Amino acid sequence: FTFKGHSGLVNAVAVTADGKRAISGSWDKTLKVWDLTTRKELFTLNGHSDSVYALAVTADGKGAISGSRDNSLKVWDLTTRKELFTFKGHSGLVNAVAVTADGKRAISGSWDKTLKVWDLTTRKEEFTLKGHSDLVNAVAVTEDGKRAISGSSDKTLKIWDLTTEKEEFTLKGHGDLVNAVAVTPDGKRAISGSWDKTFKVWDLTTRKELFTLNGHSDSVYAVAVTEDGKRVISGSRDKTLKVWDLTIAKEEFTLTGHSNSVYAVAITPDGKRAISGSWDNTLKVWDLTIAKEEFTLTGHSDSVYAVAITPDGKRAISGSWDKTLKVWDLTTRKEQFTLKGHSYSVNAVAVTPDGKLAISGSWDKTLKVWDLTTRKEQFTFKGHSDSVKAVAITPDGKRAISGSDDKTLKVWDLSSGNVIASFTGESSIASCAIAPDGVTIVVGDASGRVYFLRLEGSAEYLEKGMV
Repeated sequence: FTFKGHSGLVNAVAVTADGKRAISGSWDKTLKVWDLTTRKELFTLNGHSDSVYALAVTADGKGAISGSRDNSLKVWDLTTRKELFTFKGHSGLVNAVAVTADGKRAISGSWDKTLKVWDLTTRKEEFTLKGHSDLVNAVAVTEDGKRAISGSSDKTLKIWDLTTEKEEFTLKGHGDLVNAVAVTPDGKRAISGSWDKTFKVWDLTTRKELFTLNGHSDSVYAVAVTEDGKRVISGSRDKTLKVWDLTIAKEEFTLTGHSNSVYAVAITPDGKRAISGSWDNTLKVWDLTIAKEEFTLTGHSDSVYAVAITPDGKRAISGSWDKTLKVWDLTTRKEQFTLKGHSYSVNAVAVTPDGKLAISGSWDKTLKVWDLTTRKEQFTFKGHSDSVKAVAITPDGKRAISGSDDKTLKVWDLSSGNVIASFTGESSIASCAIAPDGVTIVVGDASGRVYFLRLEGSAEYLEKGMV
């Protein structure tokens, strides 16, 4: 269903922890509270003198904090439906707001390049965090309330210690759009590929870059990691794939054969084969033991944008600009069947660990879940407001994660079809991957940033949409 009511662009949305209400903030200067059960608007909150840009809800679901272009934050009581008080102090638009889990502090980010920490009990500003050289666009707080993480137009992320009131460290990465992200099977490293022609290897424990691999002569569009975590295969706009040894941080060999950009790569579970999808409308199967092409799969009538392999290594699923998905038998080297339903290009494909379902993301703004046994569409996920560019599935097969040009990452419950968590970045989400722990998510966006996210709390909290 769709909620209509705002007369201006909707910039911010938050959901109460019990999953029963959504709160939205708009350019029409108001906040609206919606009942997700009855699918109706409950009430409207008026008070800001300019557009609402940021919104957060307290863990108990009783309070909301909004940030506005009027440079202020307002704290609202959702029970009495009234404004409690206003925080003033920023000299620019308030673009981001987060609330600590105990509900005692709010942290705001502003176009004035600062973050401010506010005490919700005394109703006063505690301190200001300075360090960014450009607009602060995003703020998050760790579950224990001791750290804040901010994202800025200065192309960096900063981690702040809220106890010492100081910056801990800064993450600097790619100089251009991040197209692809993968995580090693041990969950300790992430690999990101970018239009800056490189891919970077990151330590998920220290949250630092380990090293950068150069070699492609054009943008890196795809990366995949072998099950043993020792090799990475990258696909590029330069029409090649490169195989890299992560243990020595060097290129092993280059695979050539495609006549156009390589946009997708997947590796069989045994690490012996790679399958690539290209703008030349084909898929190629490569033998990584002898560094040669085995065979080519033809059938799509337009560019291949996505490839996934079933866990048994016997089938490949491809998504194409021709609006279809095709399922291929890697033993017989033939197409098994075609899945039709999307109204636009298929950008992303993932397969559940049991090999029974495929999930596709499309420029038609939807995700579709397909039953590979019955060869039919099960259901469609709607919720993104722009193209879906990335899809991944948690190791337990219960959740799907999607990234979109609408700048959001959504976590879906595959049994109910509901969004259980959401993250908003600063640019279009171009890629995502999930670590084996099922809670660490690595995201690459169009600005060149790589985000390290974590689904916090127990399964109960996850089901309530806490991220």
